[in-house]
Amino acid sequence: MNITLNHNPEVIETDYDSITVQELLLMRSFTYKMLIVKVNDALVVKENYSTATVKNGDNVMVIHLMTGG
Repeated sequence: MNITLNHNPEVIETDYDSITVQELLLMRSFTYKMLIVKVNDALVVKENYSTATVKNGDNVMVIHLMTGG
């Protein structure tokens, strides 16, 4: 499956037509607790990571928020 992840072309090795956002985050090792995820410019809330899907050709943005002071 070919997607665009954070403005970069990515090839996702899978035998399925789609994967969940949660699977993508695990595959690409996004481990920060505070993430903003958008698929094709639509915000995906954390509660929907296990049901929201990413398909071939999708544009995905994953932004991690950091706090500090």
